[in-house]
Amino acid sequence: MKRVVILGCGFVGVRAARLFAGEGWEVIGVTHSAESAARLTGEPFRAVACDIADGAALSAAKELHGADAVISAVSSGRGGEEAYRAVYLRGIWNAIEHLDAGRVLFVSSTSVYGQTGGEWVTEESPAEPVSPTSRILREAEDAALEHGGTVARLAGIYGPGRSVLLRKFLDGTAIIEEGGARHINQIHADDAAGALFHIVARDLPAGIYNVADDQPLTQLACYEFLSTRLGLPLPPPGPVDTNRKRGVTNKRVSNAKLRSLGWSLIYPSFQAALERDPALLAGARAGESDDARP
Repeated sequence: MKRVVILGCGFVGVRAARLFAGEGWEVIGVTHSAESAARLTGEPFRAVACDIADGAALSAAKELHGADAVISAVSSGRGGEEAYRAVYLRGIWNAIEHLDAGRVLFVSSTSVYGQTGGEWVTEESPAEPVSPTSRILREAEDAALEHGGTVARLAGIYGPGRSVLLRKFLDGTAIIEEGGARHINQIHADDAAGALFHIVARDLPAGIYNVADDQPLTQLACYEFLSTRLGLPLPPPGPVDTNRKRGVTNKRVSNAKLRSLGWSLIYPSFQAALERDPALLAGARAGESDDARP
């Protein structure tokens, strides 16, 4: 039986763990705290607590060693640069050094693309982040790639209980920033998990893969769709919010590489997700909190 260790069983990690378990893999999900591990009781995989920023702790966790694959799908918990260095950078170095996995997959973000002209970007495009936290992600990517690993760059993750755009539109805090021409790249959490499973289970070549849906939307187009779909007025105009942790960018992220290798989406666009996933709108209307991570 093949075995996968998933570091970080949050919004995407837990979905990926379920996919692997459903296909007969032995799965160990790693959480930061015993309380988080306990909340996963009843899932079709085993959850253990371990601080991945602590190399000695990972070294001592022998049940995590020697897996066919390790996926680092951790979250900073909304932390800043210090948290990013501990969880992402130190975490991936510790996984490489101590876990002796057959394959390492680091889950990164499309925020590493700093383009601002609305152009399409592929895995071959320059990845020159504009924010300090995204620059740390690039360091972590390089660590994985230099050791023969793989990087999955995820677009803005959304799903039931987590959609910044939808929540802001419904609670009246949305603003159309300077005409709404900036492009927004998104991926439903189920499709993000499916991409991680596809990369590992299909043993795709090491390297970088963009994980985004088929249809980047301008901010204006997104809110126009929501306005028509939900029968609510468009948000008011306003200035660009420059206080974003990952900086202000404007690009369209291409998923063509992963698509060409057999990956398919359940929700090829945000519009499709709103039509096909009733829990998405229900969760936003119920006021569920989001845990934004691109």
